Amino acid sequence: MLTGFVALYIFMLAAFTGFEIIGRVPSILHTPLMSGSNFIHGIVVVGALWALLNASTTLQEVIGFVGVLLGAGNAAGGYVVTERMLEMFKPSDKKKG
Repeated sequence: MLTGFVALYIFMLAAFTGFEIIGRVPSILHTPLMSGSNFIHGIVVVGALWALLNASTTLQEVIGFVGVLLGAGNAAGGYVVTERMLEMFKPSDKKKG
C-alpha cells in the first residue's frame, strides 16, 4: 500500500508534469487534443474508483467519490467540447444565390 506521503508525491509529480505538458501546447491545438486525451480521464475515473472501493475511512470515501465525480465530468465535458469543435468544420448548408 502507498503511504500518504508517497501518494502526495505522485499526485504532485503528475500535476506538475501535466501542467508543463499542457502549457507548452499551442492554443490552437488544445481542442483537437482534448478528444485524444479523453481516454486519460477514463483512467482517472478508474483510479478514483479504485481509491473509493479501497477506502477505509469516511474522508477517503469522500475523496474517492469527488475524484470519480470530477473525472467523469471532465471526460463528459471533453466529449461535448470535441463534438462542438467538429461541428464547426462541417460544411454549411447555406446556398448562395
